[in-house]
Amino acid sequence: MSRQEQKVTVDGHRLTLTNLDKVFYPETGTTKGEVLDYYARIHEHLIRHAHDRIATRKRWVDGVGTPQKPGDVFFEKNLPDSAPSWLTSRSIRHSTGSKRYPLVQDRATLTYLAQMASLEIHIPQWQVAKGSSDPGTIESTTRHPDRMVFDLDPGPGRELADCIEVAQLVRDLLTGMDLDAYPVTSGSKGIHLYAPLDGSASSQQISDVAHELARSLEADHKDLVVSAMKKTLRENKVLIDWSQNSAAKTTVAPYSLRGRFTPTVATPRTWDELDDPSAVEQLHFEEVLERIDDLGDLLEPLAKTAGDSANPTPTSAGSAPASKKESSNSSKAPRDRLDIYRSKRDPKHTSEPVPESHGTSGDELSFVIQEHHASTLHWDFRLEHEGVLVSWALPKGPPTDPKHNHLAIQTEDHPLEYGNFEGTIEKGQYGAGEVTIWDSGTYELEKWKEGREIIAVLHGAEDGGLGGERRFALFNTGAHGPNKEPEKNWMIHLTKDSSTNSPRRGKPSTEPTDSKRNGPTGPERTGSTDAQPTDMAPMLASIGSLHSVRRQAEDWAFEMKWDGIRALASVRAGTDDSSGSIALTSRNGHDMTKAYPELIELADCVDADCILDAEIVALGPGSRPDFGRLQRRMGLTRERDIERERERTPVYLMVFDVLNVDGASLLKTPYLERRERLFDLVTEGEHIHVPAAFEGTVDKAMEASRELQLEGVMAKQTDSTYLPGRRTRTWAKLKHSSTRDVIIVGWRTGKGERSETFASLLLAAHEKDGLVYLGRVGTGFDDHQLQALRAQLDHLSRKTPSLEVPAAESRDANWVRPSLVGEVRYGGITEAGRLRHPVWRGLREDIDPEEVTA
Repeated sequence: MSRQEQKVTVDGHRLTLTNLDKVFYPETGTTKGEVLDYYARIHEHLIRHAHDRIATRKRWVDGVGTPQKPGDVFFEKNLPDSAPSWLTSRSIRHSTGSKRYPLVQDRATLTYLAQMASLEIHIPQWQVAKGSSDPGTIESTTRHPDRMVFDLDPGPGRELADCIEVAQLVRDLLTGMDLDAYPVTSGSKGIHLYAPLDGSASSQQISDVAHELARSLEADHKDLVVSAMKKTLRENKVLIDWSQNSAAKTTVAPYSLRGRFTPTVATPRTWDELDDPSAVEQLHFEEVLERIDDLGDLLEPLAKTAGDSANPTPTSAGSAPASKKESSNSSKAPRDRLDIYRSKRDPKHTSEPVPESHGTSGDELSFVIQEHHASTLHWDFRLEHEGVLVSWALPKGPPTDPKHNHLAIQTEDHPLEYGNFEGTIEKGQYGAGEVTIWDSGTYELEKWKEGREIIAVLHGAEDGGLGGERRFALFNTGAHGPNKEPEKNWMIHLTKDSSTNSPRRGKPSTEPTDSKRNGPTGPERTGSTDAQPTDMAPMLASIGSLHSVRRQAEDWAFEMKWDGIRALASVRAGTDDSSGSIALTSRNGHDMTKAYPELIELADCVDADCILDAEIVALGPGSRPDFGRLQRRMGLTRERDIERERERTPVYLMVFDVLNVDGASLLKTPYLERRERLFDLVTEGEHIHVPAAFEGTVDKAMEASRELQLEGVMAKQTDSTYLPGRRTRTWAKLKHSSTRDVIIVGWRTGKGERSETFASLLLAAHEKDGLVYLGRVGTGFDDHQLQALRAQLDHLSRKTPSLEVPAAESRDANWVRPSLVGEVRYGGITEAGRLRHPVWRGLREDIDPEEVTA
């Protein structure tokens, strides 16, 4: 047999796979074998949504080609006579006659279609009747859909981000109709939006409803939305294609590959992802496989709630189709992380919680340690991670001495509900015996290397077994353990700094402790009044959307967003015998105290030792924060330079949160209570201000911010706690324009007035495989920035680029080490991943290059 052929058995059927090395996607080098491998690994989820639906196929027999020479595509409905006899099919009567379609019921069918170069699988919104393999010819016009779909397609001048904006509008209308909405990035240009139906209405009725919905949105948003199919009307609009609800129309199946020039996939997304439209892109098949491992099938609820059809469970018998590249997923855990847990428990005979699916982790992570009197006494150590409690059995319990590690045997993941479980597991059931909670609370995660190492700081209950706060490290020992499965053999170590609660710089910090325990944020007074930089990392906000904040308006408070650099201020208040002191720490852990001497005034504005969260700003015309002016103060180290620039460009501290007062932590205190404490604690001075929160709606807050020519608004949930080092959705940044951090990787030679500086900067960000090019920026610089930046760039020069840059933009480039971080304002992201119309805002010395991700 040719090396290019393989005989495989899939679901009991014998198939011949040919030309496995044939390149289907030239731009990425993706082969037919990799396509087969993808469909073998995703089959369970694709079939869930394609089951009992006729499938039309788009075939690229010679691959998709390149933009210069696209490959030929064949749109195929009828099954060929050569199709295997075992393949399930249905005949559908059309006006042009009957056609026989395959049903993608199993992995063998999906493998056959992929072998035939059917990259795209398209399906209707209705299902065929269940029963025999050929119940006769079906009239396509009589179908009753079990889901409604909207295809949001950007016209010229619009992009994916605009489709997401329209998706939010459609979602609002569907919610008003008591319908859930599930978004899918189409893998092409836009968004598909699905809503489950009960199957009682005809295709025509659903099409009419969808058409009316699209027309109503067009009437309310004439500059953004169009509902008519005519191409000449789509300029600078997003088309809401409602017509795919017709009985005769199909939509690309969720998880299907697309025949684009790169192997993108129709991918289910979360609404949280779509809250930041500028960060959303169409995903490649490798990314989709990783998401499935992490998130499962986000569209599964649609399959369960649409119509009255049961969710199919495709068989896993037989071997997966082989490819040149072996499946990397073969040894991974089951897709549903609670499969093993449920398989060991009968909900009818145990008092333990047995939920149908795993949960979703929130902003605060929980832990529980349970004392378990089973056949042998042990302690169950459980950490919340990705919607489950990852669990270990500790025969000797948690260690109490850093010198002695204890054995930890990893067990199956448990549901989050198990964190509250106490009681008796009945005799004869798995784990029979008494379970009590030994300690529980929240924890701060410092490191999680899957299957290798975990470091976490546990905040136990006051009366819990841990005795308060403890820092543990778990590490896998491989074969060196009593368990026959090496991956389950771990040790647990109590770190030495648990006794002093001293966190490590540069990592998410532990909660400050009280002064009696000599914690880093509340040291006892020993005669020294020097404040020390805090090791704590500030809490970070996510990019938010007006839409999501409006939905829960009563739960949010609003502050103006100050355009400066973040600082945590540790303050030692003055006494009758000595003056106070402060220490300013940047978000990446750098001590900034000496760079801003005028802010020592803060020590006279408080009457208690404390840690405050604030923003350092410089003011421009109209007393508005000016990030460009602040650049003049950043990076200065010599005292005479600081004093000289201080006279020209004074800075101010905008204080907006308090984290610790006299050694007592306020991290668990709700936001509104912390704000009240802040106003009682801090008196304003010449350089110290405590801006009031905005009273009113988010729209009024944004309007006020715009009138003040500020950057935007910070929305904070009124009951939110402070989570050091964590980026959460309980704080949301609402900006008038998009900004992002970038890494400078080179500069292009200037001409004329810029011959002594540079024409533009070449920008990048980190992704998992290294740096990725983001484009160049050539506007927004003043003369001072041009000269200062050029001097810094000259000290960072290197001979070769640190990443791949298009030849057209690198022909006159000068390369530098990727160590300078800046910030740009931009108008969106192009399809090639470049920043659209970026404008330079300034350097960000408070951000490390490793933090800048694509």
